[in-house]
Amino acid sequence: MLRLTTDRLLLPASMAALLLLSLAYWWLDNGPHEIFGTAMFGLLAWHLYTNRRWFLKVRIGRYDARRWAVAVMHTWLAINMAVLLVTSVLISRSVLSFIQFTDNISVIEFHWFSAYWVAMIVAVHVGSHWTRVMVTAATVFRLSPSRIRSGVLRLVSMTFVALGAWSFAVLGVATKLMFGYCIEFWDFTASIAPFFAHWAAVVAGVAVLSHYALAGLRSAGKLRSQ
Repeated sequence: MLRLTTDRLLLPASMAALLLLSLAYWWLDNGPHEIFGTAMFGLLAWHLYTNRRWFLKVRIGRYDARRWAVAVMHTWLAINMAVLLVTSVLISRSVLSFIQFTDNISVIEFHWFSAYWVAMIVAVHVGSHWTRVMVTAATVFRLSPSRIRSGVLRLVSMTFVALGAWSFAVLGVATKLMFGYCIEFWDFTASIAPFFAHWAAVVAGVAVLSHYALAGLRSAGKLRSQ
């Protein structure tokens, strides 16, 4: 039970928390930013190791629309994670300061752009495993199935979508994902908690939308096969 909780709940939650902390660069400054990022990549290595059997099943079985969507998502996540890791090493000024390769502004920009894309794809990744996460949570906390609980959870999910859409606009995420420049920066001297609350809402909203979108693809595939 402890291993199940750690691998399926605590480990992913810790990586997500470290990713959100790393996005607050102008609050953390460079040193803590790199430490949190390094810790995130360390947990990512552990996550990949504990789920290594998934890679052995990639070529097994039939690919329907949902499985193709998940495969594309994982490929895009892997590419952006690789870009994030490589650029992290190249521009490091704290953890790897003794072998700093470059301070080229283009490399720094690619680092930031890939980080925003990673945040979005991680949210989609969470959504693709949302059912498993809920089952694991119910097992850990010994929750029995209930129509009332299901209804409350659906209402909470829709709230996440609404808050996520609002936060998406507040943070200017669309501009960041399009490799554009946003002239507005978050004022960390005035407020810190709202920054993390907005990013958490964006991740939660995207996760919920991706969960239902993938569920729709699965249902459509079943209907076609009948």
